[in-house]
Formats: sequence, C-alpha cells, structure tokens
Amino acid sequence: MVNCAPYAQGLEVLPSALLATIIAKLDVASICSVAATCKTLNACASQILSFLPNFHLLDIAPSIDLLRPLLPPNAYLQSLKVDCSRLDDSAIEHLVRSSLHELYLQNCEDFSGKLLSEVGRRCRDLRSLYLGSVAERRGRAIHISDLEELLSGCPQLETLSLVFDVSIFLRHNLARVLALASAKLTGLKIGYISSVMVTELLSPTVGPHQPPNHIRPSMLPSIQKLCLSVDYITDTLVVTISKGLMSLTHLDLRDVPIMEPTITLDLTNSGLQQINQQGKLKYLSLVRSQEFLLTYFTRVNDLGVLLMAERCSNMESVCLGGFCRVTDTGFRAILHSCSSIYKLSVSHGTQLTDLMFHDISATSLSLTNVSLRWCKLLTNDAITCLASNIDLRVLDLRDCRNLGDEALQAISALPKLKILLLDGSDISDMGLAYLRYGAIGSLVSLSIRRCKRLTDKCISALFDGSFGQDLQHLDISNLPNLSDKGILFLAKNRVPIIELRMRGCPLIGDTSVIALASMHGEEGGRHGSSLRLLDIYNCGGITQLAIRWFKRPYLPKLRWLGVTGSVNREKVDALVRSRPFLHIACHGEELGTDHWDSSDAFYRHDYEEMDELEQWLLEGEDEIDEEMVEFENREE
Repeated sequence: MVNCAPYAQGLEVLPSALLATIIAKLDVASICSVAATCKTLNACASQILSFLPNFHLLDIAPSIDLLRPLLPPNAYLQSLKVDCSRLDDSAIEHLVRSSLHELYLQNCEDFSGKLLSEVGRRCRDLRSLYLGSVAERRGRAIHISDLEELLSGCPQLETLSLVFDVSIFLRHNLARVLALASAKLTGLKIGYISSVMVTELLSPTVGPHQPPNHIRPSMLPSIQKLCLSVDYITDTLVVTISKGLMSLTHLDLRDVPIMEPTITLDLTNSGLQQINQQGKLKYLSLVRSQEFLLTYFTRVNDLGVLLMAERCSNMESVCLGGFCRVTDTGFRAILHSCSSIYKLSVSHGTQLTDLMFHDISATSLSLTNVSLRWCKLLTNDAITCLASNIDLRVLDLRDCRNLGDEALQAISALPKLKILLLDGSDISDMGLAYLRYGAIGSLVSLSIRRCKRLTDKCISALFDGSFGQDLQHLDISNLPNLSDKGILFLAKNRVPIIELRMRGCPLIGDTSVIALASMHGEEGGRHGSSLRLLDIYNCGGITQLAIRWFKRPYLPKLRWLGVTGSVNREKVDALVRSRPFLHIACHGEELGTDHWDSSDAFYRHDYEEMDELEQWLLEGEDEIDEEMVEFENREE
C-alpha cells in the first residue's frame, strides 16, 4: 500500500501565500470543496474568505447562521450574489459592505425597506444593484424615504434592478426620488410599474413652482437599457419612451392585462411606428402576457409592423408576443429589413405560417436564437427552411403541435445547437433517433414535455452507446407512456444529467428514484452525484419508499426536488429538516430558474462525490438524519 503521509506533510509546509493564491482563483463552492479535504486547506480557505473579491452563492439559500462564517470582514469584497430566501433584515450587516461594486440579492421577501436605505448609506461605490421581491411578505413595507436614501447614496450606480412593485409609491414622490438617480445610470429594470406612472416620469412637463416656459429636464437621460413590466403597453407609453430616452439601445416591455384593453390603453399601428425614433435601438421586446387573461394586441396588423421595420434596420434582436393580427407579411418584413438580426422570438403568432421562412436560405441572415412558441400553424416545411441557418444555438418550438419527425430530421443537421424545446409536438421515438446523427453531440438542454407519442424507446433513441453524454438538462414530463424502464436505461448508461424533470408521468415509480440515486458516474462517483434538480411531482408510482432515497449519502448534489407532498407529509417534513440546502416543492410549482432563456449560461462544475459545501458548513452534524432513521425504524 502506498504511504500518503509524506504528501500530506509536504502540503502543510508549502507557503501559505502560495496556497492562498491558488485557492483564491476558485469560486465559493470550489473553495468549500477544497476546505473539506484536509485541515491545512480548511484553515487556508477560512483565511481566503477574508480577502475574496467575489462571493457568489445562488445555488443554495443559506440561513444567517450558515452565512455568517462565510462572510467575515473583508475589505476586498467587490461582488456579492446571494439567494436570500431564508434571510431577513438581521442579515443586512453581513450583506451590505462599503467595498462592494456589485450587489445581487434575490428572493428578499422577508426584508423590509431598510435593505434599500442601508445600501444607500454604506455602498457609495456601488455600480450594479439587483434587489428581487423585497418586502413581498406580509408585515414588510418599503417607504419612499428608503428608495430616496438608496438613490442619493449611490452616485456611481450604472445598472439598477428593482424587481418588485414600485407602483406603491405616489407618482410625484417617485418622480422626485428618481431625479436623484446617478447620472451614470445606463440600465434600469423594474418589476412592476403602471404605464401612466412611466409616462408621467418621462414626460418633459412643467416643474412645480416654475413658470410655464420652464420645462423640466428629461428624467434618466443616460438610460440605454430599459426593462419594465407594466399593466398595459400603450401608444402613449411607447411614444414617451422613444422620445424621452435619447440613448436607448435595449427596450423590453411586458404587460399583464387584467381586463381587455380599451383603445386608449392599448398599442396600435400608430404607436408601433414611433419606436426607435433615435435610430439606436438594437434590442426590442414587446410581449403581452396571458397570465390573467387571454388577450392580444388586436389593434396592430401588418401595416404597423411594416412601418416599424423601416426604422429598425440596425436591430439585432426582436421579440414579439401576442400580435395575433400580424401575418407572414409583417414578420417577413422584420427579417428582410434587419440584416443584422440574430435573435427572433414570436409567441402566440396565430397567423404565422410556413411562408415566413420559405426563402430564408436566400438571405444573408445568420440567426442563432429562434423562438416560435405557440405558433400552431407551422409545419415541418418551416423548420426545414429554418434549419438552413446552421449557426442556430437555441430553438424553441414549444406548442407547435404540427411538427413531427421530418422537422427533427432537419434539426439534426444543426452542428451548434445547444437548446432544443419541442413540448407538445407530434414527434415519435424514431424521430428522436435522428438527433443521434448530428445535433445530439452539441445539445445541452432538451425538452420533450407533453409529446404523447413518445415511449421508453425515446430514452434509448437519445442515449444508446456514447450518444447524448453532454446533455445536462432533460425535460420528459407528462409522457403517458414513459415508465421506469426508460429511466433504468438512463441510469445504466450513466448519463450525467444535472436537471431531470419527469413530472406527471403516471408510469414512473419508486424504481426510477432508486435507480437514479444508485447511479454510478463514469469516473467512479456514486449515488447519482450529478443530479442537481429532480422533479417527480405527480408521478403515479411514487410512494413513501422513494422518500428514503433522498436522504444522505444519496443524491448529494440535489438542490431542487419536486414531489407530491401527500405521499407522506411527515417523511417529507423530516427530509426538509435533515437536508437544509434542499429546496422541496410539494404544490406543483416549477423548479429552478428559467434556464431556457440563455444559451451560454450553463456552468458545469466538476463536483466531488460528497457535497463539500454542505459538508464543510455542517461538519460534525451527522445527527440531523436521525429523524429519517426514526421514521424508517417505526415503519419497520
């Protein structure tokens, strides 16, 4: 047997500065992995956290007790990103640092407006700020004075994302406070604001106590990127933005109507043609959400899009959702006018047909990202033509129900395709086999949810032999003919899936969970070590037996689990307590983030078999599994 002691002693005598220089180049999760290997590196990692420039921890939602040792005093910390689901105002002193240039805090439901005011008081050098869902929990509140302190205290701010409802503030108060925003502010995102408030904020009206000939200067004059969720996208809103923001290059507007818009609260051809009056727009997104009401932009037709396209020849990305009266003529005008366009998204294009793409091969376009969701008139012919763009990396064809195996045959020839979404299409097992001869080699994400013709053979069609080993995200939900046999094949072939969604499959049962939990990796790793997300909500064969296989050491990397809570409420609750880093959803909510929207945002870390982040933070607390053991003994 080889004696490893000399190597351990050698590590201990290495200069601490050398170890620190190497470890400091890692991310937080990797530093914790190193810390779990030996005492020398553990001590070194603890010291590194005192001068680490970037601290990004979005994969888990730490409690204040777990976050405190990870965030010691650190004068060098410039970028901080944390999931605050389990934090409240008591964490502000640990999160808000004077040295920060970037602060990203998501899921801040349990914080009050104090978070905003403290950022303004302490972070004068802040350049980028993201605050999500602040004070959304009952009993929490944000006052206009909190926002005032934030904006007046951060004179260097360049990008600001307030992903919560700012319509709670009075209009004149919000205008007064936004006037305090940094002159360097070029990017603004707001979670919800009424269109009337936006119009009043950006309109050059007469200021208070001023003579009639004194016009208030334009609000937010340096804004280049604007992203707003509003109640209604209207002509007035679009015209005001186009005229008031002279430097705008990115415009992203989404509305969520709760009642059918009247003509004064809607977008028409007249308003659409006013877009891009300065000629600088590169990115345009106009989407009508159907979250609360089945409604469309009924007052826009081909004429409005044709007039808009004349002003948008330099556009690189166009996203249009809910334009039900626009036909192939209007959409084709965008393709033929915007010679530099690389991203095209059309959702709920009820009149979009194959004619849209019939001559696309004759153009010089090089599309890399195409989304045609809910365009139900499209057939295989359209995709065959579209596949002439061999640089396609993202292809979203969800709910295009007339697409079948012929479309897959064309898609298989795309050598750079990373994301393919085919939910609700008419593809078969044989059609999926086409992907093995091309696209499967580059695919990172595949969704075939609700493709009713698929069976267990679809798994072997994708993963037989060495095929499909780079696929990280797989959605096979709502497949009535998919059974444990298919998942057993997946496990047997050691496919290193990171996110596996198979909710609503009536034939999936405990056997699938056991197979995934017991799966061995290619490098000798065990216990389903690659899975970060598993959704088995409403799978017909899942019983309380499956819950046992989610305790450690099985599935150590799992961060998101979707399961039907009624399987065994007590056992699920015990699992929540025994694995504090595991987010368990029992009510059918979709898991994780919307990874379909990005083609290059996939980061795959080479994790060890044990989750060292969890191991390091909870070192010596093996007793947390006692509740699970107690339940098992009681049942036996």
